[in-house]
Amino acid sequence: MLQLKFFGIGGQGVVTGAKVLSKAVSLYEDEYAVTIPSYGHERRGAPVNTSMIVDKEPVLLNSFVYEPDVVIVFDPTLPQKNVNVANGIHEESILILNSEDPEVVKQYKDMGFKKVYYVDATAIAYKYIGRAIPNSSMLGAIAKADICSIESVQKAIAETFGKKAGDKNAESARETYEKTAEM
Repeated sequence: MLQLKFFGIGGQGVVTGAKVLSKAVSLYEDEYAVTIPSYGHERRGAPVNTSMIVDKEPVLLNSFVYEPDVVIVFDPTLPQKNVNVANGIHEESILILNSEDPEVVKQYKDMGFKKVYYVDATAIAYKYIGRAIPNSSMLGAIAKADICSIESVQKAIAETFGKKAGDKNAESARETYEKTAEM
């Protein structure tokens, strides 16, 4: 079982990104996934989070993730908003971070993550879709961390967003996949 926790701010597509990844895993990876969004406080600019559980067997657990194996951070300023993205991590937990700023990457690495994957997914999203909504781009970074194949991610994006928007978002995921670095 793999437990993922997504963090971001309202308007970045955090919940949608998790749902698309769940679709990619379930339809194209021959695994099972459940996505448990945290609703009630969502609004543009407010911190949001979503939990996801992936397994080779049917997932019978339907709860939030409290001890994540993978933490995905869409907005690197969350610690300044009193959001502890490292809450519950263990010695094998990895981070996927939407930032290339060396100081920010180091700050997150110092939180105790075993590995940190990082990329400026927002800039790539803006390049392809003209908006700073990094959800599809972040799916490319998630694929780079070997959670799901980039091909499955691209298929799920295309299916979710339709032809025109799907193609652009799938391209942003591919470029993010290619540019994601590991620390």
